[in-house]
Parts: sequence; C-alpha cells; structure tokens
Amino acid sequence: MISGYVIGESLRPGAEFAPRGVRLWLRKIGRYDLSETTADGQPGAWTFVEWETDSDDVAALADALAEALEPENGWYADFVAGDERVVVFAGKVFRYRRGDAAGRAAAIAYGRSAGTPADQLDWAD
Repeated sequence: MISGYVIGESLRPGAEFAPRGVRLWLRKIGRYDLSETTADGQPGAWTFVEWETDSDDVAALADALAEALEPENGWYADFVAGDERVVVFAGKVFRYRRGDAAGRAAAIAYGRSAGTPADQLDWAD
C-alpha cells in the first residue's frame, strides 16, 4: 500500500493527478489556514488531499505528480513506498531509501533552488 498527499493549490490550473493504470482512493480532504507560515505568493489556506493505492507503480505515481504540480513557489508532494521516500517537484523526482541523509539533502537542495521556503522542506522520513 502506498499513501501520500497532494496540496490542492499546488496543482497547475487544468492539471489532474491521475496516474495511468493506477487506481487511487481518497483517504481524507482537509482545508487549513496556514497564513502565518506561508511564503509570499502562496495562498493562506491549503487543501490537503490524502490518497492511497494498492499499486506498486511508484514511477507512474511520481511522473503523474511531476506533470501536475505548479512550478511556481517550489510546490512539491511526497509519499512513502515501502522503505523508499519519493519527493516530487514539477518536472523532478527524487527517490531515496528512508533514512538516507544524502538523498534527503539532494531533494532539499533542489527544493531551495526551486523556491520552496526552507521551513516547508519538512517531510518525514
């Protein structure tokens, strides 16, 4: 079972997170006021969409997210597949074993270069 989330506001207008051949189940949708922690150019309220799948096609999931995410403001999404952490930015995917400090550091460095505020590069391993 793979589970993750995507922030609704992080999707490009007109984009869909719909990996080919992969069925997704909705776990929860929540809308939260994060206005005290968001960066310039980001909305104050975010919609978290939690999903899961019984597929093991990590590449299809990651590629679908990389295609759907808005490149502005360094938006990203992440998920866990077994012992692997997958961090996805618009057009860029990082996959590393959970606990791999070098893999995590590479994803964080890319996020900073893409404009993700440092305090938002906080996914759990």
